[in-house]
Amino acid sequence: MRMRQFRAKQYTRRTVLWSLVFLAGVLWALSGPSRPVQAQPEQTGTALVLSVQGAIGPATMDYLIRGIRRGEQENAGLVVIELDTPGGLMDSMREIIKTILASDVPVATYVSPQGARAASAGTYILYASHIAAMAPATNLGSATPVQMGGLPGSGEPEPETAPEELTSDEEARGNTEHPEKRRGNTAMERKVLEDAVSYIRGLAERHGRNADWAEQAVREAVNLGATDALERNVVDVVAPDLQALLTAIDGRTVRMASGERVLETAGLELIRAEPDWRTGLLSVITDPNVAYFLMIIGFYGILFELANPGAVVPGVIGAICLILALFAFQILSVNYAGLALILLGLAFIVGEAFVPSFGILGIGGIVAFVAGSVILMDGSHQDISLPSIGGTAVVAGGFILWTVTRFIGLRRRAPVSGSELLVHEAGIALDDFETTYEGYRGHVRVSGERWNAHSQADIKAGTQVRVNGMHGLTLLVGPETGDTPNGHGSS
Repeated sequence: MRMRQFRAKQYTRRTVLWSLVFLAGVLWALSGPSRPVQAQPEQTGTALVLSVQGAIGPATMDYLIRGIRRGEQENAGLVVIELDTPGGLMDSMREIIKTILASDVPVATYVSPQGARAASAGTYILYASHIAAMAPATNLGSATPVQMGGLPGSGEPEPETAPEELTSDEEARGNTEHPEKRRGNTAMERKVLEDAVSYIRGLAERHGRNADWAEQAVREAVNLGATDALERNVVDVVAPDLQALLTAIDGRTVRMASGERVLETAGLELIRAEPDWRTGLLSVITDPNVAYFLMIIGFYGILFELANPGAVVPGVIGAICLILALFAFQILSVNYAGLALILLGLAFIVGEAFVPSFGILGIGGIVAFVAGSVILMDGSHQDISLPSIGGTAVVAGGFILWTVTRFIGLRRRAPVSGSELLVHEAGIALDDFETTYEGYRGHVRVSGERWNAHSQADIKAGTQVRVNGMHGLTLLVGPETGDTPNGHGSS
């Protein structure tokens, strides 16, 4: 018995030691052989081209912010955003606009290719840019803010019918002389609408563009084509391609955060910075449909785990999906979402050593750790290299594999204490069993101890018996059949 206790203590110490070794390996991988940061040579005469196609969300925001900062670091002459979007999240849009307004490099938003649009959030970004440009056969507008959720018809509507009386011809022409302005049907709609109107008018006035049409685009969701937008002073240039755009804006004066600047864009070399695999992955996660299902899975996963404590699988999946959904809906920023996933992953991996989940916690921990590392891997932080992430995941996987194999080995071992130790043990009857109304009762010797025993068969003194179970302090025995499960013998 002392030897068994010693082995159990020794195994616990080894588990704690391996946990400490794993944590040390993680810290070394994160702080050790990361890629050296090389100073970028100062580049002039370049125009950095960023491409946005699809909804504006956290992934797009992260991509554009990193692209503008790259343009600043490389001293680019211009950053061009090729835009084709139906709109997106207002919070993401505002962060993009803040970055554009504070940029040290002029930013030109170019609605392209032909047939593209800059609707809703795209209109705000176009108005915020130092240069607003469109390709032929493109359009912008429909900038009325809408809620992503809520019940239809909620709130008390006011008797406001003037906006609905606009004819389709008037909407197409963008009639700005309509006597009534759309104010919203509820207090919440009015608050959001008036805030959006004030915001886009401020952007228009900053760059000397048509603020009245911008207000109408928000209130009435009207649209304009490229030619009409140029005539109404909504955009600065209509150009068929990027080279024509650079030629058309050469010599223009734009208003920067630091003051006015004259553009020298003729002959700039175009350098494209297409969205990388990380941006593509984050775009999938932040897609509204995917984000919605992540939120549902996360909610029900946590609910099922609370209803069935110890199930582990629903809790692990639910926690990871919930954090990803909070990031997708921009409740958590990129920094906090990545950090939360990394900490959750480390907690799951370490918990694998103490909770017999047979790899579920460990696998979930690796998934959360890698996802959090990828989310944090951007240009605004000290670059986390893929080898560091992969190395840490391999170390964690090895640790989990070792832990799972140890637990499987422990389950295959025979019990070393408690009532389970006596089951299937062999013994010997000390006396003839007496008949009772429930069967036969007597005494047996098992593992050097005298026990009360109960049997369904008549047993004589000296008969070899096998323990089949235990009820209180009474052993349930039967005659020995010759089998010795688990390798236990008689004593």
